[in-house]
Amino acid sequence: MRLDKFLKVSRIIKRRTVANDACDASHVSVNGRVVKASYDVKVGDEISVSFGAKTLTVRVRSVKETVKKEEAAELYEIVSQA
Repeated sequence: MRLDKFLKVSRIIKRRTVANDACDASHVSVNGRVVKASYDVKVGDEISVSFGAKTLTVRVRSVKETVKKEEAAELYEIVSQA
């Protein structure tokens, strides 16, 4: 699954266009490397997203095309929040 779609489905970022813009602006990295929105997300990847001065790092637990709002947090686990 594309990175921008994963960020939207997991509800880390609310809209796919915003996720795409964040990737284009180099605010998103996977396993320590800045990647494009088309990056193929795999289980075990560590995704870091910068929100201004804050950075959220999560580890991908599963990849699903669609999930309910209540189950979205099960797609990842939070590694660090600074």
